[in-house]
Amino acid sequence: MLALLFYIGDTMYTIKCDLVREIAPLAKLKEAPHTPNYFAGFFNYRGTIIPVIDLCRLIQDEPCRQRLSTRIILVDYRPKGDSGYLLGLIAERVSETIKKKPEDFNLPRVKSDTAPYLGGIIMEGGKMIHHIDIEKLPNCISLLPGMDGGEQDDAQ
Repeated sequence: MLALLFYIGDTMYTIKCDLVREIAPLAKLKEAPHTPNYFAGFFNYRGTIIPVIDLCRLIQDEPCRQRLSTRIILVDYRPKGDSGYLLGLIAERVSETIKKKPEDFNLPRVKSDTAPYLGGIIMEGGKMIHHIDIEKLPNCISLLPGMDGGEQDDAQ
């Protein structure tokens, strides 16, 4: 499995690359009122309005730092019964990929009901790296299922 490495604060994380469509530079976002603080806003990606989640805010309750390597990771979000759409994830120091076997990810013996998207942990270069299960992440973000069609409300 090919995995993308990035940071949330000072902690390294990884996600599977098979759902990553593109890594875009940080762009100016259109904020949305009355949304959770981890919802960074929307941006126009090649004519499509993309919702963007700040992973640092979601996981550590601190905004991602503005670095040259802070990026928007565009992933395919495919809820059950839906054709899917793109979702943007802001992360810091989005830098490289690694290749690991699925069995290399050790499942922690601690389960978090508030963060079920945290998957296994791998060791790389003497460091522990958390894995984020992108397929479980949107289920923890209450505003995403209602997101489809939401951008039409602004036009009225």
